[in-house]
Amino acid sequence: MPDMNFKITEAEYRALGELRYRIRRFLQEGDATAQAAGMEPQQYLLLLAVRGLPAGREASIRTLADRLSLQHHSTVELVDRLEKHGFVRRERSGTDRRQVLVLLQPRGEKLLEKVAGKRIVELRANGRALVEAMGALLEPEGKQGGRSREDREKKSKRPTMRKKTARRAVGLK
Repeated sequence: MPDMNFKITEAEYRALGELRYRIRRFLQEGDATAQAAGMEPQQYLLLLAVRGLPAGREASIRTLADRLSLQHHSTVELVDRLEKHGFVRRERSGTDRRQVLVLLQPRGEKLLEKVAGKRIVELRANGRALVEAMGALLEPEGKQGGRSREDREKKSKRPTMRKKTARRAVGLK
């Protein structure tokens, strides 16, 4: 549990507000991109969850529900709609016949690639503001060597470790 006996600075409140704003904007833009491609945002997120699972994980209904923060029955309904449109198909697991896996169909793969490609372009164009908002919160003010962030960044030609970590967190180099 983090130590809550510290005083939150005005800069941290502003940084937290900025981070929330940037995240919300990113999510809203993603919803709009999915809708422009002819799908509901939740449908795009499920396709992305199936395709973007960590190596070695299977796209079971339970796993997808967890990744999407949905109830099991809501995930089943979402898969039903996607299956009806030919974007995914269900298949029984080879190791546990009780488990149903969700697999992308070529049509779903093509649509996902279209939307995800646009999202990556958007993130690369606008992601620095999100990274900076995250970076402002990753290191407590008192642990930064007594100088302001601007002074430290001017002194160093390379991005700070905090910025590198934040950039990696959102997929930028």
